Amino acid sequence: MPSSSVSRRGLLGAAALGGASLLGTPAASAAPAHRQSRVPLDRISVQLYTLRDQLGLDLAASLAELRAIGYTRVEHAGFVGRTAAQFRAALDAAGLKATSGHVAIPQPWDATAWQRALDDANVVGNRFIVHPFFGIDPATGQPIRDGAKYHALARDLNRAGALARRAGLDFGYHNHQLEFVRQDGGSRTGYDILTAETDPDLVHLEVDLFWAWRGAADPVDLVQRHRGRIRQVHVKDMDTAAAFTDPGVGLIDFGRIFEHAREAGLVEYIVERDDAGTPPRTPADALTTARNGFKFLSDLRF
Repeated sequence: MPSSSVSRRGLLGAAALGGASLLGTPAASAAPAHRQSRVPLDRISVQLYTLRDQLGLDLAASLAELRAIGYTRVEHAGFVGRTAAQFRAALDAAGLKATSGHVAIPQPWDATAWQRALDDANVVGNRFIVHPFFGIDPATGQPIRDGAKYHALARDLNRAGALARRAGLDFGYHNHQLEFVRQDGGSRTGYDILTAETDPDLVHLEVDLFWAWRGAADPVDLVQRHRGRIRQVHVKDMDTAAAFTDPGVGLIDFGRIFEHAREAGLVEYIVERDDAGTPPRTPADALTTARNGFKFLSDLRF
């Protein structure tokens, strides 16, 4: 979840910045018979932000349903009002592991506060800890276009990654579309700055495939630029109105992207839909999204 007052729900308005015309090719739901590669079932995860409303209604039953669908791992975005230990107990009871978690690094930088977050991550059992959101100027509510702010964030991401590494965790950065805005009136984007100025050994990339498209960045191009650094992806699809839809229903050709999984360094495929419990959808619709996403990734051949 984003740490700023700007929620993911509010990002759709800002998302018109670019890329809606570069939507990719039709979903690879009917792959040619010669394609044999598939997503390993034990690497399919779900971002619990998708189920935030449903989890609030019944945490234990919702986690149990995820396990029944076939998930063995999840990515958390907070602990649903529980302590880290209580949340871990709920996961254990359901037979799930929170291999990854979204946790914002302190801004301004605070090493002590970050260490507390790392301690919680180890209690929960995370392997990955990921900074979830950046790119809105809090003073204006508009996308950041001052490259100095990205340079400063890169320094803090390196600090956070170094402490995470000492704690036995792999630290990553999750994008939205905002990072692909050009900075300082030039051609360099915020994402260019972050990826150039963070240490690949300390900061891996969690590429949100939906938001990359919305920012006019072809994920295959990102793989080729950042070989071995893209450890995780958010599998989030886009409909013809450039809004959210369930994985495999929309326009993004995930098979084309996943053909490059080895080159990317990809180890985790995380189902997500930002509006899965937001009216007019009901909280329970998020479980349908989770079910559809798992089946899509299980059946996909590329």
